[in-house]
Amino acid sequence: MTDLPFRRPTLPVELRVADLLSRMTLEEKAGQLTQYFHLGIEVPEGLDIDALPAEQRAYAEQPKVVSDAVRAGLTGSVLFVKEPSTANRMQRLAVEESRLGVPLLFGFDVIHGLRTIFPVPLALAATWSIDTIEAAQATAAREARSVGIHWSFAPMVDIARDPRWGRIIEGSGEDPVLGAAVAAAQVRGFQGNFGPSNILAGPKHFAGYGAARGGRDYDDAEISDSELWNVYLPPFRAAIEAGAVNVMSAYMDYNGVPASGNRRLLTDVLRNELGFDGFVVSDNNAVRSLETQHFAKDLTDAGVRALKAGVDMEMCMFNPAFSRLAQAVLDGLLEEKVIDEAVRRVLTVKFKLGLFEQPYVDEDAATEVLISTESRELAREAAEKSIVLLKNDGGALPLTTASLSSVAVIGQLGDSKRDTLGPWVFDHDTDETVTILEGLRSRIGDRVTVDYAPGAGIPPRVFPSMFDQMDASVVATPENYDDAAEVQQAVQLAARSDLAIVVVGQRQNQIGENASTSTLDLPGDQQEQLRQIVETGTPVVLVVMSGRPLDLRWADANVPAIVQTWYPGTRGGDAVASVLLGDTSPAGRLPFTWPRHVGQVPIVYSHYRTFAPGDQGARYWEEPSTPLYPFGYGLSYATFEYTNLRMDRTAVPVGESVTVFADVTNTSAVDADDVVQLYIHQRYGTSSRPVRELKAFERITIAAGQTRTVRFTLAPQDLRYWSAVTDGYVQDATTIDVWVGGSSSADLTTQFEVTDSDTGSDRGTA
Repeated sequence: MTDLPFRRPTLPVELRVADLLSRMTLEEKAGQLTQYFHLGIEVPEGLDIDALPAEQRAYAEQPKVVSDAVRAGLTGSVLFVKEPSTANRMQRLAVEESRLGVPLLFGFDVIHGLRTIFPVPLALAATWSIDTIEAAQATAAREARSVGIHWSFAPMVDIARDPRWGRIIEGSGEDPVLGAAVAAAQVRGFQGNFGPSNILAGPKHFAGYGAARGGRDYDDAEISDSELWNVYLPPFRAAIEAGAVNVMSAYMDYNGVPASGNRRLLTDVLRNELGFDGFVVSDNNAVRSLETQHFAKDLTDAGVRALKAGVDMEMCMFNPAFSRLAQAVLDGLLEEKVIDEAVRRVLTVKFKLGLFEQPYVDEDAATEVLISTESRELAREAAEKSIVLLKNDGGALPLTTASLSSVAVIGQLGDSKRDTLGPWVFDHDTDETVTILEGLRSRIGDRVTVDYAPGAGIPPRVFPSMFDQMDASVVATPENYDDAAEVQQAVQLAARSDLAIVVVGQRQNQIGENASTSTLDLPGDQQEQLRQIVETGTPVVLVVMSGRPLDLRWADANVPAIVQTWYPGTRGGDAVASVLLGDTSPAGRLPFTWPRHVGQVPIVYSHYRTFAPGDQGARYWEEPSTPLYPFGYGLSYATFEYTNLRMDRTAVPVGESVTVFADVTNTSAVDADDVVQLYIHQRYGTSSRPVRELKAFERITIAAGQTRTVRFTLAPQDLRYWSAVTDGYVQDATTIDVWVGGSSSADLTTQFEVTDSDTGSDRGTA
C-alpha cells in the first residue's frame, strides 16, 4: 500500500485525506473518532478475570480491549501513554498490523509540564509575562513530543470567578483579557509551527465550565448570553486565532443542555461564530454521560446526538458510544457524511503532524530531552516571576541574613516535594524537586541554621481524590499524627529562632478536578498554630501555598509579610528562597480578586455600577464587602510612580483606535519588574458596562531611578462589547474613563470621547 495516494507526502493534505477516507469502512471511520485510555495495568499471571467484579474486570480487560481495537483500526487515538517504548509498541500495532496503517494520535494531560514541572497554570497567569508562559509550554511540548505524545489536553481557558471551584487552578483566573492573552501564549507555546518538537494544543472546556453552580465541580451552569460573549468566550476566541486545532467540550449542562450534546455551543457558536475549523474531542466519558444526564435515550442516541452537535472524537474509558455510530448509519439514525466530516478533521491533523511519515519516536533521544538543565532553569525563572508579595509592612522582606543566626521553617507544605509540584502532573520526578526548606538551606544554610518542624497536620479530603490512585508519591498526614504535640514543638522552635517562616495552605490534592471546597479556611490547625507562633514575638514571614485564595484576614492583620507562592514546581524552593532573600524582587500580580472569606464569593473587580455606588463597600451590614486584595495586585521591593497619563487624541470616531501613554518611574534603589495595567469604564451606551475592565497590560523591567514610557493602543475591538439589547456586538459613541497603574485599584486617570463622526478627532499630546 506504499504507493497509494494517501501515502505520498508530496500531495496536498486535502487530497491525501480524501483518498484515505474513500478507502475506509464505516467501522474504521467510527474508529478514528474514538479515543481510549491506556491504563497501563499489569494483569497478574493466572488471574481469573471472569471471576472479578464487573468494574475490576473492565479495568483488567482494558489493555487487551485497546490493543485489539488498535490492531483492527477501530481507534484513532489513545491517551495516557507516557513511555516512548509503549508509544512505539502501540503505534506498530496501528501502522504495521491494521488494514490501512493509520497512525495513532497520542494525547496526554500536559498541563504545566511533563518531567520539568512549571508553576501551576494559575501561577503562570500571575506572572503576567506572556513570553514566560509561551516558553514554559514550548518546553513542556518538547518534553512531551520526545516521549511520543502528540497532543496536550491544555490549556484550560475557562474563566473562574468562584474560588470554591477546584479547577480554578488550571486556568488564568477571573478576567477575559488576561485569560485571552494567556490562552494564546499557551497555544503558541505548545503548537509552534507544528514541528518535530511541537504538540497540539487543546483549549478546554467549551464552554462555561468555570461557572459551575456553587463552585461544585461537574454541576450545571446557567450563563446569560452577555456573560458568555463578554466573559467566557474571549479566551477561546484568542486560542482559536492563535491557531488551536483542537477544542475539548465540557461535561456539564449549559443552560439546560449538556455541553457535549449542545449544537448551539459546538456548531453555531464555536464553528460558525468563532470560526473554529479543527476537531472537537469530548471530555472523558462526556458522550456516554449524555445518557447518565438523562439527555440521551441510550448510548446509541448519545453518540448520534454528540456527533450531530459537533463532537468529532469521543474520549472514553470503556465501551464508547461512538462504537455504535456505524450501526446508527445502517439504521437510518445518522447520515454517513456527518461521520465523514468528523473523520476528515481528525485525519487532517494526523497528516499535518507528519505522523504518516514519522509515526515512531526515538527512545534514546527522549532521555536527553527530559534531563535538560535549561528546562529546569526556566522552571525556576517562571516560579520567581509568579510569586506575589501580598503584604510587606516595615520592610520585613527581603530578609537580611547578616542579622540572622537561626531560621525556623514551619509547616508540612514547607518540605513536601509532591505538594510543591501541585496537581495535574503524571510523569514527575519528586527526587529532583526542591522544597522551600531545601531552597532556603541551599541559599543560606552555610551561614544560618535552618531548622524545620512540620507542625499542624493537614486533614485529608473527606472524599478521596481519584487522582491519588494514580500517584504513588501523594503525601498525607499520618493517621496517628499527634497534632497537639507537633504544634507545640513548632511553636517552641519558632520561639528560639531569630525568624519563623511559616508555610500554610492546602495540599495539592485539595485543589484541581473533583476538588471543590465549601470553605476557604486554612485546613486543620494551621491558623491556630500561626497565632501561637506570632504570640512568641519572633518575627514571622507567612508563605502561602495554594491554588485558590484562602481566608487570610487574621494573617493580614497580624503578620507583617505574606507571600503567595502557589504550587511553584520542580525548582519552586529555589524560587521562593530567591524572593525571600531579595535576589529577585517579586512582581507576580493576582489574576483574581482575593475575597476576605467565602461569604463574599463570587466577587470580581469588574462588577457593575449600581444605583448606590457610594455604598459599594458596605453591601454587608457587619463588615466591608471589599476584597482583601484587589485583582491585579502585588507588591515589590521597589517603588513605582505613575505620571503623565496622556493620549494621542482626546476624541476618536467609532471604529478607530486611540493610543494611551504613561510614564513609570522606579523611585527606589532596586532594579525590578512592574506590571503596568490599563483599565477602562464606559459611562453610558446601549448597555451598562462594568466599573472597570482590563484592556491591556505589560510586564516591564525598570532599573533603579529610571523612567519608562509605556504605550497601549485601544482598538475598536477593545471598546466594543456584546449587548443583550442588540443580540450582538456594539461600539457606542460615549465617554470612556481610562486608568493606568499597578492593579485594578489604579488612580491615575483620564478620559476620552468616542464620537459618531470624524469631527471629534481632536489631537491630544503624546
